[in-house]
Amino acid sequence: MKRLLLSAGMLLAAFAAAAQTEAPQVAAEQPEVEYNQYGVAVHRDPVKVETQDGFLVFKSRNTKYKLWFDMRVQTDLACFFGQDDDYDKIGNGVSIRRARFAVKTELSKNWYAEVDMDMANGIFELKDAIIRFDGIRNTQIQIGNFKEFFSIQRNNTSRYLQFMERPMAAQALAPSRHIGANIKWNKDWMWLSGGVFFQTVDALETREYVADNNKDYGRDEGMSYTAKAVFMPGWNSNDWGLHVGAAMSYRQPKTDVDPKEYGMSRFSCRNSTSINRKKYLDTNTIPYVDFDMLYTAELAGYYKGLRFEAAYIANDTHIKDNAPASVDTRTKHFWGWYAQAGYLLFGGKQRYDSNGAKFTRVERGRSWGDLELCFRYDYLSLNSRNVMGGSGEAYAVGLNYYINNHVKIMVNYQYNNNDRYANGKGKLYVGHDASGAPTKDPLKVVEGKNKAGVDYNMLAMRFEINF
Repeated sequence: MKRLLLSAGMLLAAFAAAAQTEAPQVAAEQPEVEYNQYGVAVHRDPVKVETQDGFLVFKSRNTKYKLWFDMRVQTDLACFFGQDDDYDKIGNGVSIRRARFAVKTELSKNWYAEVDMDMANGIFELKDAIIRFDGIRNTQIQIGNFKEFFSIQRNNTSRYLQFMERPMAAQALAPSRHIGANIKWNKDWMWLSGGVFFQTVDALETREYVADNNKDYGRDEGMSYTAKAVFMPGWNSNDWGLHVGAAMSYRQPKTDVDPKEYGMSRFSCRNSTSINRKKYLDTNTIPYVDFDMLYTAELAGYYKGLRFEAAYIANDTHIKDNAPASVDTRTKHFWGWYAQAGYLLFGGKQRYDSNGAKFTRVERGRSWGDLELCFRYDYLSLNSRNVMGGSGEAYAVGLNYYINNHVKIMVNYQYNNNDRYANGKGKLYVGHDASGAPTKDPLKVVEGKNKAGVDYNMLAMRFEINF
């Protein structure tokens, strides 16, 4: 009996010792509960880190969560020559055209978010701030600050443009980013979009204008309604495709302007690079505006290494019927068009994103990259009725070197031909008067139609990296 009791005691002691040594192992296998900064227990899901074509991506194991960074730097340099010595000089220069930092995420299968900022030349601008729901088949619903779906040139990201700057008609007339909401549907060869938009949200100045118009005058922010349809024959082909699009936008006056300029419209643009800060084409402010009606028709396409694009863009500015008798109430019509094409010289292929109805990154034809030779003509007229904001045309040749998925070098030559009314709201010389002195008044210019106005040449270069 004593031996039996002794054996039983030794067995119990062994079990106790084993339990003490195994308990920590069992506890270690249990997930430790963690809390966020607000004291809420959180679900944990391990992530893996990888690069996708050089972009840093964090993904959960089930791939329902994904976060990545999207950065871009564009450094431009340009020189200008050929303008009349009596006219305003154009300074050569170098500039950081874009310094973008974006964080993008897929929070789940149905939700996407993005914040995109630009810090070029030390000036902060908010670009995209997007919340998007993808839970309906073939449909995207997004709200925030983003580009209106109107012009293919505006909607194409600057990293995939064929020229350093967009054509004048797209710069002056096509809307860019505004705060609003949009619904987009696309399936196979059909793409439809419609949205409602408010004021510009980019930098401190415009935000202060909005606040002052609200605080001091109680003004509504104004609304815009933009709709677009695109037909895409060849949408499922890797070798060819067409883009046939049309869009319209009804636009009320916004409060993102100086309170003294509320209820007015203004259209202007530069006709070379951002380094030349002179806006030769400028309508100045047009008072007593009821609404603007924008519309465009565009045709684009690609065949293997060839890419082409053309569009007509116009705006009708409608004046209020109850404007003072001294105001010209006739509708102002401003318009422009462009045509451009490019070809990859060493076997590369152009690519088109049917989900976004725009062009995307090219496929290079050689291990060392590819070269794209491009040509463009564009024209813009801001002359209508009693508003003479000037007209201009530009002939451009470009050569793009796609070194890899990240690095691109662009060289542009452009000749600009402006008319006598393109005097930058009366600030720039556009010809000579009867005495031979330079004048800013287009009515005093004695040169013929083809000789008046500021004409000049530009040679520019861009170094770009995306990562």
